[in-house]
Parts: sequence; structure tokens; C-alpha cells
Amino acid sequence: MHHRQSSPGFSRRTLLAATTAGLAAAGLSTTPAQAAATGKGKNDKGKTDKALLRIVSGMSLEEKVGQLFVMRVYGHSATAPDQADIDANLKEIGVRTAAEMIDKYKVGGIIYFAWAHNVRDPHQIADLSNGIQEVGRRQPAKIPLIISTDQEHGIVARVGKPATLLPGAMALGAGGSRSDARRAAAIAGAELRALGINQDYAPDSDVNINPANPVIGVRSFGADPAAVARMAAAQVEGYQSAGVAATAKHFPGHGDTATDSHTGLPVITHTREQWEKLDAPPFKAVIDAGIDSIMTAHLVVPALDPAEDPATLSRPILTGILREKLGYDGVVITDSLGMEGVRTKYGDDRVPVLALKAGVDQLLNPPSLDVAYNGVLKAVRSGELTEQRLDESILRILRLKHKLGLFKDPYVTRRGVEHTVGTRAHLAAADKIAERTTTLLVNKDRLLPLNRRTHKNVLVLGANPASPSLSDGPPTTVLGAALTELGFSATVLATGTAPGQAVIDQAVAAAAGKDAVLVGTYNVTAGSAQQRLVNAVAATGVPVITLSLRNPYDVAHLGAATAHVAAYSWIDVELRAAVRVLAGRAEPRGKLPVPVQRADDPSQVLYPIGYGLRY
Repeated sequence: MHHRQSSPGFSRRTLLAATTAGLAAAGLSTTPAQAAATGKGKNDKGKTDKALLRIVSGMSLEEKVGQLFVMRVYGHSATAPDQADIDANLKEIGVRTAAEMIDKYKVGGIIYFAWAHNVRDPHQIADLSNGIQEVGRRQPAKIPLIISTDQEHGIVARVGKPATLLPGAMALGAGGSRSDARRAAAIAGAELRALGINQDYAPDSDVNINPANPVIGVRSFGADPAAVARMAAAQVEGYQSAGVAATAKHFPGHGDTATDSHTGLPVITHTREQWEKLDAPPFKAVIDAGIDSIMTAHLVVPALDPAEDPATLSRPILTGILREKLGYDGVVITDSLGMEGVRTKYGDDRVPVLALKAGVDQLLNPPSLDVAYNGVLKAVRSGELTEQRLDESILRILRLKHKLGLFKDPYVTRRGVEHTVGTRAHLAAADKIAERTTTLLVNKDRLLPLNRRTHKNVLVLGANPASPSLSDGPPTTVLGAALTELGFSATVLATGTAPGQAVIDQAVAAAAGKDAVLVGTYNVTAGSAQQRLVNAVAATGVPVITLSLRNPYDVAHLGAATAHVAAYSWIDVELRAAVRVLAGRAEPRGKLPVPVQRADDPSQVLYPIGYGLRY
């Protein structure tokens, strides 16, 4: 399929020249990097703020309200999406296209999702970003948009192949290298920036101290607050060195929840002292590292706000703690306002108003933009919110857009995409970083590394969770192919996350005559079908290697396995690295970033933080 070139042509150049001339007059045509190079950095902030305040003072109330919103929109193009996406936009937003949404609501930002069909391939993404910026530049205020996405890597990635997919937070936590964490974020940031995406909702800065956490888990760097703080700060440096705003989430900390805030309202029972010790360190570290934005959590922390409002709507938490106590003056963005956790107590028209009163700047993805937008407009007209309060947030948002160089040039080029996205150097770096994260937890009879002469015929079984983003998946296929590539003879039989007795019998029959069996496991629990599968195959006498595809806690339920390796996610780069470790092509270097409790007595630790075997 032919895509329009990413350099948007004559109209774009003319528009850019005219706008740049106007911004030069306002004192905004210099990027922060240029200012630093010319030695203007120190008194530049005052000058920049003056110029930005002139823009704010020229905005209508409607433009100001729109500037606070970051909204989803369906379609691969800003002006000509597919009919199904036009229909979805009409149904959910009341407009046909991104261009119409920007024209009508003057939104300050757009968030990309795979399910909204925003991310087909790199050149299309770049064209979409350019199209959005072109529409923004045609508005009366001529303010560039922030384009954002959730590209945490690991199990949460919106932009897939051929872009580089990198290890996620817990894998990096297992690797333990700040320079690897920084490099991964710098690669990720450079590729996003080349696609016109300039704000990434990463790194996850939650401390995952609850193994039962249904929503964070491997998205966290681990369970040790100091280690999480080091890794999160390193990733902030990496993203922001590439010209992308990093976003630490989910303040004040989502690591000790048993409820998913997408579907309910979690309560954190930490005391104030526990919060200071367990949850706060990573957020303090990212603020010290100069983070551009922080995302709020839809959860209740009674010790921090006795009113028991979700943190997103809590003035004591966002203004009292984040702004005043921690001294943070960057952009505060809500987690998605479509999530159940923030909608349980108040209506969709009130949520954005209460968020602004609490101290938020950017309002992310409300279920109905019209309801949310008019809710804020009404609150200003009635005097509940002052226009001055809006101006404070808008100044922060515009400061960020200026820092990112968007006033100077918000566009990306076809050449930039080709020179940056999914390059051989980036893919090779991802492989090396992944190799240093694989963690060996069990190795009975020194089965590993597997010897091709004695253990050539390998049966691959296991779960096939949906692959995160345009990967070579499913996982069992990737594992089989990686083994074959290294000279083994692999047979693949997908058994799923809940194999029935017939599937278990089939697996046992397939194991006959094999030298080893590799089972990819996915969030195993006591007495589960995956556990029964491993037990049944191990009972045949064939050595069984289990590989946890997500949570490293699986190992506690897999005592029948001869060897166990943790990969922390099922993206290709992690699976291929794990196979290189199994085959002895790489040394297992990872160390557990979380403790694993015993299955029969969760009060006892089976493997502590820092545990990991070597060959």
C-alpha cells in the first residue's frame, strides 16, 4: 500500500515558515538545546515564560479548556481514516476524524493506541503525526500538539515491529544495569521521536511488593524501592536525552494493589511511614532526574487523604504531597479517565473538574470528550474553577511543548524514520540487553546449558498469550524457531494457559522419545492446569525446563521441573535471549528483582531478591 511521504510538502513548509517567523517574534524559535549552546539557558526561562504567557493571554476560554485534554481518536490518518474508524469516531466523539476533533475541541494532545488503528507501520505513524500537527498549526492559537502513547516495552507496547521492541521494566530490574536501562530508553525514545510521538507514558515507577498485583507485576522494575528508584531515574535520562517527555506512573504508587484500577477502585492500606519508605523513593528519584511529567493513579490511600478520593482527584495527594512536599512543578497527567477506578464516585462531567482542582494539568482520554470538556467549561463559567487556575496548567503544558522543540518544528521526516526506527544497531542492542536479564532459578542435575549432542530433540509446550505488538509470536513458535536456529530439533505443541486432560495426555504422548521438554508458563497458580501439565510430563522421566513468560512467581508452583528460567515477558527479544541462555550461547546473568514466596507457606521466601544461578 502506498503512503503519502512523511515530509508534508509545500503547504507544510509555507505554514512552518510563517509560524516560525511569528514565534521568533515571540521569542520562542530557539530550542532549549540551542539556548544552552549559546549560553542563554539561565535567563532563558523567564524570557520563554513571558513569550508563552503572551500565547496564553491570546487564547479564548474554549481554546484553554481544549488545551488541557489528551484524547484518543480512531484512524491511521488525520484526515482520511477508514470508514469503520469514521463510524467509531462519530459514535464516541461526535466527529469524523482527528482533524475535525482538533478543529472542534482544540485539544492539546492525542494518544495513540493499536486498537484505535493509529499504528499500522512506521511511515503511516509519521504521516499521522504530521497530519495532526498540520491541523494544529491551522488553529487560531497555532499551538503544536503533544502526541503520546504507552510504550513501556515488555508486555505494554503500542508500536510494534519493525520498530525495536525492548525488555520491559522487571526484566531490566533483573539485569540490574542502569546503563542498560538508560540505553533501552534512549533507543525507545529516539524511535518514538522519529515517529512524531513526543510523550511516552513510561517508566512505570511503582514498587511491586504484592505478588498478586493484577495490573502492575512485570511492568515494575521490582520490589526494592532503592533499586526501582535507580532504574526509573536512568530511564528518565534515556527518554529525555532523545527528546521525548518521560512520564513516571502511577503516583502515589500502584505496586501494592490486589484490584485492577481499570475495573475497580483499589485501596492502598500503607501508613504514611510505609508510603515514605516503599512507594515514594522512585518518584523522588525521577523528580531529581528532571522528569517532564508524572501520571496519577486511580486508587485510594486513606493515610494520605482521609476523604478517600482516588489520588487523581485528591488535592492533599497531588498538591499537598507531589507539588508542595516533593517540590514538583512539571506536568501532572491523569491516568485514563475512562478507567473504572476514577468513575466510581463521581460523574464523567465532574471528574475532570475535580482533577483540575486537585492539581492536575493534562486530562487523559475521558470516556466522552464532549461531557468532560463542557464540564470544565461550565465550572469556569460558574466560578468554581478560575481561568487563572487553567492558565497555570496551560503554562506548564506549553513549557513542555517548548522544551520538546515543538514550537520550532513539530514535524518528522521519512528519512528520519528510515534512519532511526528498527535499525540493525538498535535491534542488536535490544538482543544484548535482553541476554543480560534472563534469570536461571533452578538447574537440577546441571541440565542446563542444554547439550545439542545429548539433548537434541526438544518438545516445546506452553501458553501462547497474545503477543504484545506485531511480533513473530505466538511464544511457542518463537521458542521452537530459536531452538531450531541453534541446531536443536524442536517440535511445538501449544497447550494454552488452561490445558484440559485431553491436551495434557497429548503432551505426555508427544514427550515420548524426546530428550527434553521446554514449557512456557504464564502466571501459574497452585493446583492449576499448567501445574498439572508440568507434573504429568515430568512423571514420564523426560527432563522438563519451565520458562516463565510473565511473572517470575511461577517457579514456586513448578517443583517437578528439572530447570526453571524467568524471562519476564513473552516478546520475541526476551524469548530468543532465553533460548540462547538455555543453549549455552549466553551466560544467565539476571538476578531476581522481587522475592518469590513458597507456595505452601507464602510467609516464607523461597528465592530472595538478588537470587540467580550461573553456569
